[in-house]
Amino acid sequence: MDAKSVLNVAGTDYTFYSLPQAADQLGDIQKLPKSLKVLLENLLRHQDGDTVTREDLQAIVDWQKDGHADREIAYRPARVLMQDFTGVPGVVDLAAMRAAVSELGDDPEKINPLSPVDLVIDHSVMVDRYANDEAFKQNVDIEMQRNHERYAFLRWGQQAFDNFSVVPPGTGICHQVNLEYLGRTVWSHEDKGEHFAYPDTLVGTDSHTTMINGLGVLGWGVGGIEAEAAMLGQPVSMLIPEVVGFKLTGKLREGITATDLVLTVTEMLRQHGVVGKFVEFYGDGLADLPLADRATIANMAPEYGATCGFFPADAETLKYMRQSGRSDDQVELVEAYTKAQGLWREAGDEPIFTATLALDMGDVESSLAGPKRPQDRVALSQIKSHFGDLLDLSVAPAGGDAGRLEGEGGAPAPAAPGEVEVELDGETFTLSHGAVVIAAITSCTNTSNPSVMMAAGLLAKKAVEKGLMRQPWVKSSLAPGSKVVTDYLEAAGLTPYLNKLGFNLVGYGCTTCIGNSGPLLDPIENAIRKGDLTVASVLSGNRNFEGRVHPAVKTNWLASPPLVVAYALAGSMRVDLTSESLGRDSDGQPVYLKDIWPSQAEIAEAVEQVNTEMFRKEYGAVFDGDEAWQSIEVAKGQIYDWPDSTYIQHPPFFEGMGREPDQVEDVHKASVLAMLGDSVTTDHISPAGSIKPESPAGRYLKDNGVEPKDFNSYGSRRGNHEVMMRGTFANVRIRNEMVPGVEGGETRHIPSGEQMAIYDAAMRYAEDQTPLVVVAGKEYGTGSSRDWAAKGTRLLGVRAVIAESFERIHRSNLVGMGVLPLQFPEGTNRETLKLTGEETFTITGLAELHAGDEVNTTITYPDGQETTVAMRCRIDTGNELAYFRHGGILHYVLRRMIGAA
Repeated sequence: MDAKSVLNVAGTDYTFYSLPQAADQLGDIQKLPKSLKVLLENLLRHQDGDTVTREDLQAIVDWQKDGHADREIAYRPARVLMQDFTGVPGVVDLAAMRAAVSELGDDPEKINPLSPVDLVIDHSVMVDRYANDEAFKQNVDIEMQRNHERYAFLRWGQQAFDNFSVVPPGTGICHQVNLEYLGRTVWSHEDKGEHFAYPDTLVGTDSHTTMINGLGVLGWGVGGIEAEAAMLGQPVSMLIPEVVGFKLTGKLREGITATDLVLTVTEMLRQHGVVGKFVEFYGDGLADLPLADRATIANMAPEYGATCGFFPADAETLKYMRQSGRSDDQVELVEAYTKAQGLWREAGDEPIFTATLALDMGDVESSLAGPKRPQDRVALSQIKSHFGDLLDLSVAPAGGDAGRLEGEGGAPAPAAPGEVEVELDGETFTLSHGAVVIAAITSCTNTSNPSVMMAAGLLAKKAVEKGLMRQPWVKSSLAPGSKVVTDYLEAAGLTPYLNKLGFNLVGYGCTTCIGNSGPLLDPIENAIRKGDLTVASVLSGNRNFEGRVHPAVKTNWLASPPLVVAYALAGSMRVDLTSESLGRDSDGQPVYLKDIWPSQAEIAEAVEQVNTEMFRKEYGAVFDGDEAWQSIEVAKGQIYDWPDSTYIQHPPFFEGMGREPDQVEDVHKASVLAMLGDSVTTDHISPAGSIKPESPAGRYLKDNGVEPKDFNSYGSRRGNHEVMMRGTFANVRIRNEMVPGVEGGETRHIPSGEQMAIYDAAMRYAEDQTPLVVVAGKEYGTGSSRDWAAKGTRLLGVRAVIAESFERIHRSNLVGMGVLPLQFPEGTNRETLKLTGEETFTITGLAELHAGDEVNTTITYPDGQETTVAMRCRIDTGNELAYFRHGGILHYVLRRMIGAA
């Protein structure tokens, strides 16, 4: 189809593939959702009659008939974004692929990213030091010491691979760097003297890649495995999605934040059900919704379950691009291109959607979400009662002063059940159920948003002026998503007040939101364990799953940055911030939240401090890094010389690989490694957080001479499969129904009847050459795009995961690692089949498998009885089937790149 056209912008001619011209041949697309127009342009540009056909284009146009199209398409994003936790194993895999190609007698330099890849090191800094002026420097120094081997490897990758850039540590969070600097809305490149323009699109190795949707950029999170394939030139295979329209009208009321809005949107969309769907925001309320607020909403797409949360480009997009330092030529190109292609949001737009929801932003109320799922919104006024009801506390709440010091120099009341007396820095206080032990302004979600960050600073200022201080048991921290944030807080004169309350800068990274909260003080953690206290963290993040923030903290609450500060002052979730005091001022008078909450006018005045020069200054040398980064010695050569390291190991994925794949074998008499319930997240499956000395991973590190103080986190050791496979299914909060009443990564080894770590059992089964399956409930694999949740599953010997339903990314990753995802038939599950985990499973017909087939699975019970169930194969597309037959997506890509597939 000939739809090439030329657009002249600022004196430059750009070749582009015209959607209006395509519509003349395919049919009217005026009412097509703008997110699908981006997909349509992508197909139009890559139409080759093979991977993309005219029928694919027509299917998107015909989607408008009923908001649905059951067709697989090959989507090619313009670029790939990585963070270091997922990026390091990605580069390890690329290095291993080069080694495998060399062993097959081919040219290793055939393995090279074909699309631009940006890796931002943002997941490794931990909150080891806090509440002092040197915390940032101390944490960065510790980070560089801990991660030297990983960073040396990434520096090798930067010089060894083409199209691969690394943003050094201490710069910012990948999604905020993407929003403020990398994202263009309209991408362009020059080829043989011709300039091409097309929508900026990407996939990222973190589920919150969707944050860039706020800038009119279509992007979402995929597993590291799928991202590696995309960077190596493979299309992302996907079904044309349903698109749910979310209409926004009105404005937020005084005192309501963007965080309150996003928690409301998350709750509504999760209740509606948008897993595997696009969400597109529309409505005239967008005209007054700042881009930072849009990005906050888009960031939470994984929490409401959608593939993306797309905001079309409009005047607000251009305003933000100018403010954040994009060139005038780029801004002009965005406006001209999006208008020419029908991608520009016009007032009154009413596209056709699969379904719609609507929200008057004037109805939003102040909220938090918790205690363990981001979609479980609780109104601020209900937090106290909700906490009590939730836990059925045996100790009655003691009012607004529960668990706090009686007064300066006053002795605390005698400890009651559920209370533990603590001495810290010469002070004695009582720690009780509901105590807030972590208060963290952290995560890309909110630290990208000047309005909520300024609100936190203003609230801190008013609190300090009243004489309030944070409670002594609260670990407080400030981890912005970019250096621009500290620039504007400083310019507004708010930094000293945040510091006074202990919200000193601790690093530019994800920190608490991903489990890098660092240790609690020993007296605090000892008290929690002694009293078996149910304590809380309050964080301005997007994830609060069990065991994620800190293993000793059972409840975790998402909140706006100003509410994080407020809870640090109150020190307890058993204080009703809407009616009870936060503490007393210097005159002994009670101070309420309403007394120190900044007005919208005050926030707006502070936000005016944000200016273009801040962005240009901080991003002027974004890839350079500091002296410590630049001084790292870089290995040479195109094939990595694997050192003796407990951080980076040569993975075994390509061992014994031939140029042609073997036939897929059926699974015979597989044992159950674990039987899990509903909403098992990738945080439960994938190694994350701290490494316990007594765990299999801890034992491995000690056997290799690593002291527990130097264990670092699982995330930092994702380049070592020996650590990661030992940490798979090892989360402290995972519940395996094969060992009732036990939390943590334990199972029963059925032949011996012994209870042991899941890794240890898997190795016993491997010795006996017994294949394994995992059985689970609904929403298996919810959460971040953690590739090790799939890689670890594969390395433990699991051939199939059988669940009631799967979350999108993890299902795709399982296929990408050659693990078969099977879905119980409707109305059937582990309970109706009366499974205990003592059964064996035989899965047949795999050599003749087709996408979406029913697969006969014979279950043999301990008494010898058998039943055969027709499970639904959740290999959804032809491309995925090819990956599975090759033993995984990387094997398929490798063979393709050397001409063997």
